[in-house]
Amino acid sequence: MKNDRERPEREAGPLVAIVAGEASGDFLGAHLIAALRRSYPRLRFAGIGGPKMEGEGFESWFPMERLAVRGYVEVLKHFAGLVMMRRRLKRRLIAERPALFIGIDAPDFNLSLERALKAQGIPTVHYVSPSLWAWRGGRIRAIARSVSKMLVVFPFEEELYRNAGIPVAYVGHPLASLIPLQYDLEQIREQLKLPGGRKVLVLLPGSRQSELEYMAPIFVRAALRIVEQLPSAIFLVPLVSRETRAIFEQALYDAGATELPLTVLFGHAREAIAAADAVLVASGTATLEAALYRKPMVIAYRVSSITAAIMRRLQYLPWVGLPNIIAGEFLVPELLQEEATPENLAQALVNILNDPVVAKHLPERFAAMHELLHRDSAAILAQAFAPWLARASSAA
Repeated sequence: MKNDRERPEREAGPLVAIVAGEASGDFLGAHLIAALRRSYPRLRFAGIGGPKMEGEGFESWFPMERLAVRGYVEVLKHFAGLVMMRRRLKRRLIAERPALFIGIDAPDFNLSLERALKAQGIPTVHYVSPSLWAWRGGRIRAIARSVSKMLVVFPFEEELYRNAGIPVAYVGHPLASLIPLQYDLEQIREQLKLPGGRKVLVLLPGSRQSELEYMAPIFVRAALRIVEQLPSAIFLVPLVSRETRAIFEQALYDAGATELPLTVLFGHAREAIAAADAVLVASGTATLEAALYRKPMVIAYRVSSITAAIMRRLQYLPWVGLPNIIAGEFLVPELLQEEATPENLAQALVNILNDPVVAKHLPERFAAMHELLHRDSAAILAQAFAPWLARASSAA
């Protein structure tokens, strides 16, 4: 009779390795795991992920927070640790030979890892195109060497990769399926116990600790100026971890703003956005969430001056916010670097909140965006992975 220690190994199905680098990647990874389990219930999932992925049965070998760093200078501070972690992860993956490797976003970490695994004969899929959309020829060639397939969440990306000869599938954005096309604003405000007759403003300074260190002080001082112009305003601040909450609360204390009419939430970002009259948001996936809830917003971002100078020299897209990128125009204000002052952010948010043209037309544009991104992502994802997983499942 086999002993109990041998049984899990015998009963385990094919391994799918995943690396997700931040809160938005954790959400996408959890959605992906749930979708794949419907068609392949015996799959195992392991690598680097967060609490949502772990809730779907994922085994995280390293803390996801260690990957949640943005910006050239910011990454350099953690470079040695990231290199060591990637080296250890690569050795383990080559030894275990997963049926498939899926890198979710985090291109600076994942693409070189994918290239090494692909060279070892392990199929590699990158889920979510790099935010630079590979406009530079060097990046697109690096992607071609790294991936067996690219999964894109925005429709305009598909042609870019197809023209470069890279296998690609447009899967839609899971947020467009998760966020309802219609919802009851008053019911959500009642659930959050918000007082009536007040302007509800949501501050979203980011999910990474490195983002909060830049953005929290600016957002807090902007809130102080907003309340001078809108005395009835109240603020909701959803944060994803104890660490980011501690950074934000320190920023409140440093600015002498502990008396602001402000509530810090642990999670519940979508409920807060749904309840909002307007949103002040750091560039990232949260801008798309605000758009899908059809909210006026001001997008802000700051990185180190060196990182900003490098990005300007590389001539990236003229927009940084996802709503503007998808629309191909400035639908909502973007205030970046030296323009992202508390005074500018406060005035921009008050202006967009009181603009009757914005109130009429912006929800219509965002509703059309919602329809564009809405797909049966779970079914499309299962189909995209079918050639590898069906073969691995039959061989197991």
